[in-house]
Amino acid sequence: MQRGIESWALELGKALAQRDQHVYLCKGAGDVTHDYERVIPCWTRDSLKTARLLRWIPKSLGMRIGLGAGYGVEQVTFAWKLIWFLRHERIDILHLQDPQVAILVQRAVQIGLLKTRTILNHGTDEPSEFLAKIEFLQHGAPWHQQSAIEAGIWKDSWTMIPNFVDTQKFKPGKCDRLRAQLEIPPDALVALVSSAIKKKHKRIDFIVTEFESVCKQYPQLPLWLVIAGGRASDTEPLIHDAQERLGQRVRFVVDAPQSAMPDLYRMADILLHGSLKEMMPMALLEATASGLPCLCHYHPVMEWMVGPGGVALNLEVAGELANAVCSLASDIGRRKTLSKAARLHCISLFDRQTVVDQILAYYSLVHR
Repeated sequence: MQRGIESWALELGKALAQRDQHVYLCKGAGDVTHDYERVIPCWTRDSLKTARLLRWIPKSLGMRIGLGAGYGVEQVTFAWKLIWFLRHERIDILHLQDPQVAILVQRAVQIGLLKTRTILNHGTDEPSEFLAKIEFLQHGAPWHQQSAIEAGIWKDSWTMIPNFVDTQKFKPGKCDRLRAQLEIPPDALVALVSSAIKKKHKRIDFIVTEFESVCKQYPQLPLWLVIAGGRASDTEPLIHDAQERLGQRVRFVVDAPQSAMPDLYRMADILLHGSLKEMMPMALLEATASGLPCLCHYHPVMEWMVGPGGVALNLEVAGELANAVCSLASDIGRRKTLSKAARLHCISLFDRQTVVDQILAYYSLVHR
């Protein structure tokens, strides 16, 4: 399963190519599947070379030069070769979400190595002092834009454009085949979690605890929990704990390909999102496009994303999510109302056609 940054780049590259834009999709590893893709080899975060470097270099020095962790090594080694690719191909605009790559390419421009203008899509929650160094920046939500204004770092060259979702690929429907594969009864109500399977940030352990509370209070409810996401260092212990506590009521789909995601959403009835803060999670866009009512924390970004198709809760309080799940599980009329509202809200703000129009307009401004 791809990270959010990778999915965003893949979908944007595809959308721009379909608009007949002269685009290159650059990646650090993997196969080339389209003629506009280019592999710029780097030391990936999980490679042996990266592990050896991190063991060898003093931690304090590594942090100062951007090599304090695997992701930093990946970005720096990718940026070195990317700069020469941009120079050779005379690229006008680089659009990316990796902050360290953005700052390194921007510095290469400042010393005259190339003329590429870099747009950073702010998706990694960088501090204000870092963002202030970026010339062209894309905020994904009004709350991020307002935060930059209040911090006194907003620039006229910045913009607010959300991420997008292909609402023709992610759309409402049923997927009984996948339910059968997962051995879930056809009349069950399925709560889906779509995120990396880990405690930190994604809070999978919290969701399991809340779901266990529902099952104990209302054992007669035909509820199943499906957790789909990428593997992390604590994935296996989380899976074992969930299966011990929930038994046959939980299913895990680990490292599913991106092509499988539309059916996963169509197989479900509601989406549960446990994070307390997010920049702009693709799971909420894909879920609302698929007509899933979303239960999430009441952070301004997530509230804006789900709009009238979701329920914002205080997920720092035990029992809030469990109560909301029970309420929706017993009210099919409300689920249908939220489903329609979610789909309409997503199409109005986050449809690929609408957002790519905004991105192309921003490219023209940056290029001028």
